[in-house]
Amino acid sequence: MTTTRLTELLRNGEGLAVEFKRCSGGVEHDVFESICAFLNRFGGDLLLGVEDDGTVSGVKGAAAALRNNIMNVANDSRVFDPVAYIAPDIVEYEGKRVIHVRVPASGEVHAYKGVVYDRNGDADVCVRSVAVKSSMILRKQGIFTEQRIYPYVTKADINLAGLKRLRIRAQNNSPDGYRHPWMDMDDSQLLRSAKLTGMDRESGKSGFNLAAVMLLGTEDVIKDVCPAYVTDAVLRIENVDRYDDRDIVGVNLIAAYDRLMDFARKHLPDPFFLEGDIRKSLREIIIREMVANTLIHREFTSSRPARFVIERDRIYVENACRAAGGNDLTPDNFVLDPKNPIIAGFFREIGYADQLGSGVRNLFKYAKSYGGEDPRLTEGDVFRIEVPLKKLQVARKRDTEVAPKKNGKLVRRLKKVRQAISALGRADAIENAVAVFRCIVDDGGLSIPGIERRTHLSNGSVKNAIQLLRVNGIIKRDGARRNGRWVALM
Repeated sequence: MTTTRLTELLRNGEGLAVEFKRCSGGVEHDVFESICAFLNRFGGDLLLGVEDDGTVSGVKGAAAALRNNIMNVANDSRVFDPVAYIAPDIVEYEGKRVIHVRVPASGEVHAYKGVVYDRNGDADVCVRSVAVKSSMILRKQGIFTEQRIYPYVTKADINLAGLKRLRIRAQNNSPDGYRHPWMDMDDSQLLRSAKLTGMDRESGKSGFNLAAVMLLGTEDVIKDVCPAYVTDAVLRIENVDRYDDRDIVGVNLIAAYDRLMDFARKHLPDPFFLEGDIRKSLREIIIREMVANTLIHREFTSSRPARFVIERDRIYVENACRAAGGNDLTPDNFVLDPKNPIIAGFFREIGYADQLGSGVRNLFKYAKSYGGEDPRLTEGDVFRIEVPLKKLQVARKRDTEVAPKKNGKLVRRLKKVRQAISALGRADAIENAVAVFRCIVDDGGLSIPGIERRTHLSNGSVKNAIQLLRVNGIIKRDGARRNGRWVALM
């Protein structure tokens, strides 16, 4: 411990991994409670001879004897179970002595005098709940629960019919000219390739794993395997005590992604934004990262439901997490730590997520342009992403939904188009196609440059949208290229 490091700890104050204790001549029980809590959480720094406000008062008495007392008690199996091996040091600071105890994170759950302690903010809390203790054990095991085998889950419990649509999504997400391997596989081969089936090398049991159940399972099998699994989507704008709209999503992850994205599109504005000369949907980029993260990286064995909340001045998601640390995440300190690599890999194949780590970078790149401030990402037993909305006024309903009744038919047509092409491309391409379709409904005689001006899309985006609509029988061209017009068929 250097003087510079000590000064930094004093300046930042107490928190999840820092605790100050005054020391008036003896080592109190709360010192060992903090050591136990740090062992059970992510480790931390304990400073004796420091007041709660960070003022250095110094230890009273023989510092060396106090240090040895701490070492002996932590290594006493009658007091600590299991024992902890720590080596405090004595630091001279502005003429006073401070005992610094660096407590490492442990791979086991420790108890002090028969009581388990954990860290909550800047406090040490006694843990009595079996569920919380189980969560602590799981966090320390370093295993991927998505690999757990369920030998009695059969193909009847898996939505194999949906694989056809997912093959198309994977193909559409492939680089130009590249045929995705899933296109040439039967269902069994695809499931094996995606690592959704396997063998438990310890028990010898074979079958579908938890990843398969969560990605493709029916609602019945999901409730049997993970009875607490749910994502609670809430809009809270006018009725802040309860909610204005709510969708309790308990379907598999693929269907849940679509449901949550639709919930966000229904209630969040999508302001015009250009990056270079290309229009991008900030709403789609940000919500995609938030929704994908809360579905991919959660701990499914936890009884804590995930939440997706839209409020007037912020959006946030939170989900149970098997965390490796307790930090606020930024692109600078983010460390790759996949929670469910099989599920994450499947999402990447179908274009619902990008490479691990890109979500953090995208959120920090675009959230400020969308809401006016940088996002806040916090990793712990609960992982939370919050995007402030200082620049936006979140409406109760989308503009198209509060339009006069005479536009009700148009709203239904747009919804029908979006549903028809939802499986045929990335979210931004689908929204571009819907915007072009609306222009054609208003004026089928528009040229491509005219549609560009109306939609603020690039020339290439308009042409791609028209191609997507034409191939799928949603629009057609009547007449010659110069004198003809577009006709909406849906």
